[in-house]
Amino acid sequence: MSENNLLTLTKLPVAIIGAGPVGLAAAAHLTTRGESFVLFEAGNEVGANVASWSHVRLFSPWEFNIDKAARQLLSSHGWKAPNNSDIPTGLEMIETYFKPLANLPEIKPYLHFNAKVVAASRKGLNKVKTQGREELPFVLHVEKNGERMVVEAKAVIDATGTWTNPNPVLSEGFWTAEENSISNRIFYGIPDVLGKHKERYSGKKVLVVGSGHSAINTLLELGVLKDQVKETEIVWVLRKSKLKDVYGGQEQDQLAARGELGTRIEKLVESGKVKVLTPFYIQDLTNNDGGIQVTGSFENELISIDGIDEIVSNTGSRPDLSFLREVRVITDPSLESTLELAPLIDPNVHSCGTVRPHGEKELRQPERNFYIVGSKSYGRAPTFLMATGYEQVRSVVAALVGDYAAAERVELELPETGVCSIQTNYCCDSEQSNQSLIEPEVVSSCCSPTTKPVVSKSSCCS
Repeated sequence: MSENNLLTLTKLPVAIIGAGPVGLAAAAHLTTRGESFVLFEAGNEVGANVASWSHVRLFSPWEFNIDKAARQLLSSHGWKAPNNSDIPTGLEMIETYFKPLANLPEIKPYLHFNAKVVAASRKGLNKVKTQGREELPFVLHVEKNGERMVVEAKAVIDATGTWTNPNPVLSEGFWTAEENSISNRIFYGIPDVLGKHKERYSGKKVLVVGSGHSAINTLLELGVLKDQVKETEIVWVLRKSKLKDVYGGQEQDQLAARGELGTRIEKLVESGKVKVLTPFYIQDLTNNDGGIQVTGSFENELISIDGIDEIVSNTGSRPDLSFLREVRVITDPSLESTLELAPLIDPNVHSCGTVRPHGEKELRQPERNFYIVGSKSYGRAPTFLMATGYEQVRSVVAALVGDYAAAERVELELPETGVCSIQTNYCCDSEQSNQSLIEPEVVSSCCSPTTKPVVSKSSCCS
């Protein structure tokens, strides 16, 4: 690289896309490293995605929800931190943490709201051209308040998440005209069942689709609503072969609130207030005069659930890769996650909520100095903790400033879920365990085969 080009790149900021918890953490780390940045948020406030589920209480306490660099920066301005053991709602995260951080003089001048990045590339080149590519800055095309602007950057950190890109209800994973035609009767996300959406669901026949924590939160609130309005009907369809897998580690979970969710949903199911169909694979939606008809495969038969008034879709989300068309990015072909993360998080292999900490090395893309971080780095994988994203950006920022020793260090310990399901080829059958069949990532994150290394059995197999 020529000295002139190097000097030009050095003077440019790092562009961060997305002002959620991980994007804000990236800004804090760049600030503490003395690096300039520009931060784009498509919404009209920090944590815009979190605002859509502001009524929901997290299962992780403040201890795991505040980035270390952000805490240090806030404390230097006299910020009073919340109690580490308290568990915040989404709204409390925004008001107590996101907004104070975003309003700091080190961050506020460089934060742009209503600024959606619609394209990214290298200056003057599409993704096909190789020669001289790394000497050129990135260019971001940003639509802000109806106008387009072009911004140059020496590096890009994509922390846009996946929340605004929900998966469709149909099990095949594609959108249909039928689903789009009844979108006003489908809620993609976590509705405020006992608050602003109460009238929408009171006395209605509600179908909840999904098996993750979002679905559990929805079902628990619908259970309370049914106690208040007896006519409310709750139908739960999911694809799990065993309902017990949804209940998680319960009392073995090191995050007590997460474990409690599993215990509470198990009790709700046992109460008979919820009709459960699993595994159920939705194949068709029909809008009839008497309500929505949902057709799917259950116990090797094609059956229909009739008279549905409302559907709550908690089937997960997928990353938006459309604006990265001209950037050299590789994702896993099944998960659409960052390629190197796939073996750690693939639910086809294991479903440990505890994934070993990782950083810049695993997040590295063919496009030098371009990183996808946060929940978007997990693609369609179902489980992500904010603390994981904080560790990601700490490592990425360290690499960007040339502190490779810090980038390679692991500075995070995650609480175990107390449960792990893994294919028997990998572990859980001590007589069949074989070192050559055990992926290091799997062993380090949860499993305890008879072969070394051994990790606590409390988190997985015994």
